Amino acid sequence: MQLPGKDKASPLGKSPGWPRAIGLAIIAISLLALHTVARGQQSAATEDQVKAAYLLNFAKLAEWPRSALPEGPSALVIGISGGGEDFLAAVKAVVAGKIAGTHPLQVKAVNSTEEMKSCQIVFFGASEKRRIQAAIEGIAQTGVLLVGEDDSFLRQGGMINLVRDHGTIHFEVNSEALDRSEIRFSAKILALAKSGSGSAHSAVSTSSDEESRTDAARQEGGRRVEHRVPPEYPEIAERMKLAGTVQVEALVRPDGTVREVRVVGGHPLLVDALVRAVRQWKYQAAPKETVETVKFTFVPQ
Repeated sequence: MQLPGKDKASPLGKSPGWPRAIGLAIIAISLLALHTVARGQQSAATEDQVKAAYLLNFAKLAEWPRSALPEGPSALVIGISGGGEDFLAAVKAVVAGKIAGTHPLQVKAVNSTEEMKSCQIVFFGASEKRRIQAAIEGIAQTGVLLVGEDDSFLRQGGMINLVRDHGTIHFEVNSEALDRSEIRFSAKILALAKSGSGSAHSAVSTSSDEESRTDAARQEGGRRVEHRVPPEYPEIAERMKLAGTVQVEALVRPDGTVREVRVVGGHPLLVDALVRAVRQWKYQAAPKETVETVKFTFVPQ
């Protein structure tokens, strides 16, 4: 099945029905297990924090139709339906001060379909199981990414479902519903996730064994980097001891400044750190704009 991605647009359907046969494209982006310690103690990264990090990175990696998210400084809103006050607080803490492109991120509780229509992402907690079907039908518009955490969520027309399996949070995708939403994720990101088979390491694309043992940025192209800013290890990834290689392409102006950074591949919880760093790099001057490839492997201490 063709996965949704900006590399190839998919035809739109007419209803959020259950995909026929094995129509679900199950995308297992595997995180490290949530290491639970003795009863009464906190885990290295709580399940709420991991799910909140996923929501943050869905916001950063997705491409919305302009009708749903116009260019400019308008806010990208993540609505939370159910999940409890603790989960809402966890998402707000993870998202605080973050932006997706030019859009500041906002998090709010939503209780009605009208409130959901003003969001770009709506997360449905498991406690909302009985209301999900009606809510999804009530939204009935493109440009709202519907994320849940219940086994029946995708059957009800949801787009992305966060699931826990043997202590690890994965996500699975209803590709037909995602196609209809006109929201696009890079096909290379989804293909990378699909290759994962149970650990964060296996879900990461690397070009060689040697590359996976180094945390140095590797730049491939004809222009020398004159000023390099190292990426900061994302806090949630560091707490989870998450390792992996990220690859991006930098569009570099003739004066050496970076105009744009495109994600080629890498774990969703790691890619933004390299993108933010490379945007600050300065290359040697050149007669024309060029595309430079950068790879960086994050290795927990």
